[in-house]
Amino acid sequence: MLVKDQNNVISIPLKHLTLKANLYMPENARGMVIFSHGSGSSRLSPRNNYVANILNQKGLATLLLDLLTETEDESYETRFNIDLLTSRLIAVTKWVQQQNETEGFPLGYFGASTGAASALRAAAFFKDTIKAIVSRGGRPDLALDEIPEISAPTLLIVGGKDSVVLELNIQAYAIMECEKKIETIPGANHLFEEQGKLEKVAELSAAWFEKWLTTKNP
Repeated sequence: MLVKDQNNVISIPLKHLTLKANLYMPENARGMVIFSHGSGSSRLSPRNNYVANILNQKGLATLLLDLLTETEDESYETRFNIDLLTSRLIAVTKWVQQQNETEGFPLGYFGASTGAASALRAAAFFKDTIKAIVSRGGRPDLALDEIPEISAPTLLIVGGKDSVVLELNIQAYAIMECEKKIETIPGANHLFEEQGKLEKVAELSAAWFEKWLTTKNP
């Protein structure tokens, strides 16, 4: 059962530890997007919460989670342990599938920065179970071996001024065999902090999830 406190925080029990997540469940939600944030960020990320709010307005539930405990997050090595982050994301996804309120929900991933690598790897693990992926300023180069195995429609959003990450995304895009699209936002850096840029990220993300997560496609 999904038990939230007054701040919409839930506890997700996994083997040997409990993770914290922020759950927002609109009435009559049509699916859920699970967020995997980048290193040094958290479920409280204002950028991810902004995008989540837009998705909530479109009738999608969102789960913004911390894949590491507070102690683990203090370690630089652990923050960049993509294998560990992926295993945690897989475990949380399985947990979501087992809850009465979300059982049978179409599921999608939103990954930011290094969090996109764990989202892509987890999507490759789950195959058709994951219906859509959005990567914001992602590091798909950290998931190159798994990328050809992804079947979920994948949108890569990159800032036009984020030249190194843009090149990494172009290389990853070339080996994707799923439905795919890459969107470059002119004038945006890695964090999309420039005026209007994050709004564009949210707009593109919402449209992608509405297309692939909430409608039945052949």
